Amino acid sequence: MLHLFLHVAVPVLVGWLFYRPGWKKPALILAAGFLLDVDHLLATPMFDPNRCSINFHPLHTYRAIALYVLLLWPRRTRMWAIGFLLHMGLDYLECLPLGVYLP
Repeated sequence: MLHLFLHVAVPVLVGWLFYRPGWKKPALILAAGFLLDVDHLLATPMFDPNRCSINFHPLHTYRAIALYVLLLWPRRTRMWAIGFLLHMGLDYLECLPLGVYLP
């Protein structure tokens, strides 16, 4: 449950800290990075608390992450790229040993 909360709270916090005074739209775009989890629908079981998403789901692979980094350069896609990379960072925390980050 903490993981899901952070997928909303962290983008809102980043939007509020770096995009004031009009922080709400950037925060929503950053939080939309959560849409990358649509690829979890392809997995069986769809949710496994002991599984590391990074390099398991198609939109969570290292190649996809490289694409998200490339999306940082065009100004039109930068906000989306930041949201996607925030999402990957939060998902990576689940791959760390127990005790660092609890699901």
